[in-house]
Formats: sequence, C-alpha cells, structure tokens
Amino acid sequence: MQSPTVEQHTPTLPPLIPRYILFGNPERTSPRLSPDGKYLAYIAPDQNNVLQVWLRTVGQEDDRQLTADKKRGIRIFFWTYNPEQLIYLQDSDGDENFHLYLVDLKSDIVRDLTPFQGVQAQPVALDHNFPNQLLVGLNLHDRSKHDVYQINLKTGAVELDTENPGNIIAWTADAQFQVRAAIATTPDGGSDLLVREATDNPWETIRHWGPNDEGYAVSFSADGQTLYIMGSHDANAQRLLALNLSNHQESVVAEDAQYDVDDILIHPVSRVIQAVSFYRDKQEWQVLDQSVAADFEAIAKVRPGEFGVSSRNLADTSWLVAYSIDDGPVYYYAYNREPKSSTLLFSNRPKLEELALASMQPISYQTRDGLTVHGYLTTPVGIPAHNLPTVLLVHGGPWARDTWGYDPEVQWLANRGYAVLQVNFRGSTGYGKNFLNAGNREWGAKMHDDLIDAVNWLGQKGIADLNKVAIMGGSYGGYATLVGLTFTPEVFAAGVDIVGPSNLITMMQSIPPYWEPLRAMEAHRIGNLETEQEFLKSRSPLFFVDQIKAPLLIAQGANDPRVKQAESDQIVAAMQQANRPVEYVLYTDEGHGFARPANRLHFYAIAEEFLAKYLGGRFEPMGEIQGHSGVVK
Repeated sequence: MQSPTVEQHTPTLPPLIPRYILFGNPERTSPRLSPDGKYLAYIAPDQNNVLQVWLRTVGQEDDRQLTADKKRGIRIFFWTYNPEQLIYLQDSDGDENFHLYLVDLKSDIVRDLTPFQGVQAQPVALDHNFPNQLLVGLNLHDRSKHDVYQINLKTGAVELDTENPGNIIAWTADAQFQVRAAIATTPDGGSDLLVREATDNPWETIRHWGPNDEGYAVSFSADGQTLYIMGSHDANAQRLLALNLSNHQESVVAEDAQYDVDDILIHPVSRVIQAVSFYRDKQEWQVLDQSVAADFEAIAKVRPGEFGVSSRNLADTSWLVAYSIDDGPVYYYAYNREPKSSTLLFSNRPKLEELALASMQPISYQTRDGLTVHGYLTTPVGIPAHNLPTVLLVHGGPWARDTWGYDPEVQWLANRGYAVLQVNFRGSTGYGKNFLNAGNREWGAKMHDDLIDAVNWLGQKGIADLNKVAIMGGSYGGYATLVGLTFTPEVFAAGVDIVGPSNLITMMQSIPPYWEPLRAMEAHRIGNLETEQEFLKSRSPLFFVDQIKAPLLIAQGANDPRVKQAESDQIVAAMQQANRPVEYVLYTDEGHGFARPANRLHFYAIAEEFLAKYLGGRFEPMGEIQGHSGVVK
C-alpha cells in the first residue's frame, strides 16, 4: 500500500498591492450632514483626480461637484448654519497660510472670506443662533499673533472682535457668540486660563497651569455659567472638568487614572456633554448623557472596530457615524435615531475590501529604566512573524501618539514583507502627564532609548532580523531617524527621514512667527535656545554625520513652514562632504508632508525601492508618475 503524499505549503506573501490603492486619493470621504439635514456634503476626486467638495440631497442620487480647486485638493470643510452655505480651507502649496472659502450652494459662487496675502485663518466659532456670523483668528496686523475677527457671511465684511495682547493661542466663544475664554502662554512654559464676564469686561486669570501641566477650554454651557475645561492639574491624566464661573469651583465630569480624556461629544444646541472617550490600546467611549445611551448601544453593534459620531443635524434626529478598522477602509453610516437604524453610505476606499491586509496588534514592553511603553505591531500576511526585516515607524509631534486602525504606510510596509513597529515612546500624549513629562529635555536621549529598547524587544521575541531593521518617520519621526543613524549607527541598516529637523538650533530659530508664544514651552520641553545652544547642539544629528554608516533617504517639502527646507539641505550637504550614503528628494509644491497624490506616489516608489535594496523586501517598479514635483538631488 502506497503511503499518502504530504503536500508541502511554503508560506507566501499575498500579491503586491499597487501603491495607487494605498496612497492615491480616497474615492469618497469625510461626509458631513447640513444642519437642516437636507444635504450631505463629502470629499471626492474630480475628473482630474483633485479632491473637491461634492453635494447630494439626502435620500437622492443627485450628486454634484461644488468646488473647483485646481491643484492641491480640498481636505477640510464644514457647514455654516445658513442652509445653503459651507466653508472650506485651503493653503498655497503647503505654506499653512489657510484661507477660508465660502461656497454658495444655490449660485455655485465661491468667495475667499480671508483674501489676505501671507495671513493664516483659524476658525474660532460658528453658532446656530448667529447663522450669518463666523469668528475667525487672523494674524492680519502682526504675523506673530491671531486676533479674533467677525466675518459677516452675507456681506463678507471683516471686523475686529477681540484683540490679542500677544500671548493668547486659543479662544472660546459662549452661546451668545461672545469670546469669553482664552488660553495665554506664560514665561514659565505653562499657560493661563483667562475668562471675562462680557466682552467689555477685563480678562480675569482663573487658573494657571505650570509647564508640567496642560489644560484648555472646551466649551461653555448654554447659560454661560459653566466652562468645561480639560486639565491635568491635581491628577496624572487630563480630566474633563466643569468650572463654575460664579465661585470658580471645579467638578469632575470624566477621568481616568492613566489615560487622558480623548474625544468629547457635545450636543450642538443644548451644549450638554454627552460622551467622552479614552484612548487606551483602542478607543473606548463612556456615555455621560443617558439620552444617547441607547444610541451608543445601537451603533456599537453595527459593525466591528472603533466608531465616532462625525456629524449630526440640529434637530438631532440624524447622525453620521464613521467606523474604523485596522485592515480595511472607513465605513460611513447614516444613523436614524428614531428607529435606531443604520444605513451604509459608502466606504472611503472600497478597493481595500478585496485585499489581504494585515492586522495591527497592541503591544507593550518595559524600557531600560522601568517605564511601560505601548505601541502597535503589524506583521506581513501569509508568513510567520519570525526573523523578519523590520521598519521602526516613528510618529511625529512628538507630542502626539500612534493609534490603532488602518494606516496606509503600515499596510504598504507589511505588504512588502516587513514587520512594522510603532511605538508611543515617552513624551507621547494620551498616557497622562507623568509619561508626557518623562520626555522633557530627552529629544535624542531617553526618547530615543525607548526606540532602541523597542528594537531589542523585537529581537528578544524573535520577530525581527536585527541585521535588517530600518528606522523611518515624518517630522519628529524624521528627527528620530537622523538620531538613529548618528547616535546609534550600529542598530539600523537604513533610514528614511521625511521633513525631519537635523539641527534643533536652526529649527527653533526658524519657527513660524505665530509660534512665538510657544517658545517658553519649547524651552521647557526641548531646551532653551537662548542659554543652552551647546546642549541643543549635542542633541542635533547634523553635528554627528561622521557617525553615519547606514544609507539615508531624505524627503522634504520646499514650502514647509515648520521644518524649513534648510533642515534637510544642511544635513545632505554635510553627508555628501563626509562621503556618507544619502539620497534626497525635494517636492517643490509641498509643505510639512505630502498632500498631492502624485507626490505621495513618487516618494513611496523611491522609498520602497530604497528599503528593498537595503532590507531585502519587495517593491513595485516606479513606472510613469504624471504630475509630481519631486526633484531628486
């Protein structure tokens, strides 16, 4: 009798996912319900593949394009409380001097509400009781500070509402459309909460947050007697508090011992705080207003993943709910509160639904000095998570954090055969102030040690081939890449730096003028530009290029207002002089990151070929990419 043959299955990666699916424009995204519930607006590409605002009447298939942006694409818009008007934001080639454009649905006329050259508009408030008015911050008379202006949406008239003494970085209006709260930075690196009883009353300092605490105003109650604030004072994590303005007493609305309050759902008319979320490994909601408890129960059952209420009508009968997962698109549903029924509108990237995408697993590890650091590990589909080439993907900020969910960079790397580790190193937000403050003055030091400890953890688990680990990231993540290759050159086989600063001194010298009020905070958290240049120099990769062994790829936007082109130029020049391996691509019409899909496709084509060369993963040949502005230097 013949013995049965055993078929050998060699684990294999799924087919290459084309870059255009991962980094091209979404098919439809960011739906917003008009306040009267009559219209649904959303963002989608036009026939030239430029993102525009589109409109449909709810319950009909009469979709039409509202805007005609020529090049950069629209990514942010919101409804006004006039039934036929919405506003979108746009800057010029990434310079972050955003203008506000008003779109009239009836006439299709688009009007620039803030047509001031070199001025940045920051929306402050809209209110349903004042449908023809918009409060906006403009650095019109002094580029270093945003005063508040009132814009008449009917006539376009712009009038000064509240002057900024110079140190105010945030404004909050009450239900009467009066600017009555503000956050002012202070010389110690902290901030003050200022409140006034009425616009003709003087500002009063209600609370001071020191440089190791954080806080801000959230919203006034409908009667104007309570100000909801976030603050980490008297606790480790940021709590949501109700501040009684008559006696200045604070009461806790929501708190967690370890995690900061994350998202807040506020009723658009009554201004009642209805729910808050805490972002642990994933987002978790806590319902505070029983009138929405059954709704949250109903929408949680619609599909797996995280959800958030992204839009609602003023009558509060209809909500739009977005569901996020780690291995597929975002799904948008219309939720009708009366029957508690949900109807799928669309997903943002339907092509993802057919693909074998990787799952993102929450992880944690101990650092060398005993901190618990959390993060996310994604490994390729179809092959064992063992001895893999690996990319340490470092988030920007650094006062931000990585979260669970679909991430095009992560899926791209996993599909090419790499394990991907994202780490919320010390100094990341969301984990309470002790963890945040552990990052003070630790750029290029303990913050970087946390990343090296993460690599060692991957090695101990047998997940990574420690001879094939690259470090990659944007902004602070780009800086961390440069630190990795200069301060710990033996750890990494390659580095990819996207808009990362190379010299902390020149970075801090060249901040946008409207960041001037944040200098004291930067001095506390990074180092003092005036008195500690040697210290800052010791944390700046530019001065250590002779240590670099591994090849480096740098990408930069020419109009970046945060990390100027000089940050990349100077380290490329230093590396070329020292005969170190560097590749450099400059995008002439981009800023702090790459908004145009042609530029994203060009950059990721270069990056995946670079990583394949030094780590051995797969890559899709570049092919012809129309319309990119990349200059390879």
